[in-house]
Order: sequence, then structure tokens, then C-alpha cells
Amino acid sequence: MTVRIVEVFGAGCPLCDEAIKLVKSVACPSCDVRVLDMHDSAVAARASQLGVTRVPGVVVDGRLADCCAGGRVTEDGLRAAGIGTPLVS
Repeated sequence: MTVRIVEVFGAGCPLCDEAIKLVKSVACPSCDVRVLDMHDSAVAARASQLGVTRVPGVVVDGRLADCCAGGRVTEDGLRAAGIGTPLVS
């Protein structure tokens, strides 16, 4: 089965927790949701490589979701990034 890798970068703040819940509620069986703690220096380094400049940040298949580049994490933004849309193998 082909999966979409969804990485949620957070720091334990209320906004991060809200974004994690939203991502998990929108995700479909094709989504492999990974919650990553920015307090871990390796995670923070990866986030920096991917262009995450603030938390929460959502990366889908190695690309920062547009909703995270300059605004708030929204359901519409997550869906536009492909989260919740099943992949065909």
C-alpha cells in the first residue's frame, strides 16, 4: 500500500495539540501521521531543512503544507495538501 507521510512538528503548546488533533481527524488510511517534538534537536534540524519556521508545522511527503507557510493550520489547508485523500497504489 502506498502511503502519504504526514509529519506534524510541535512543541507541546495548545496550538500544536489542536493541530495534531485536526491532522489526525482529517487523515485517511493512506496517511502515515508522525508527531514530532521540536524539543528534540534532531527533529528541530529536520524541521529547519524542510522550511518549518514556526510551530505547529505540517509537512506532507517532504513538502511544507501551504497553510503552515504563513497562516494557521486549517482543515481546508490540510485537505489542499492531500491529507485525507486516499492514494491509489
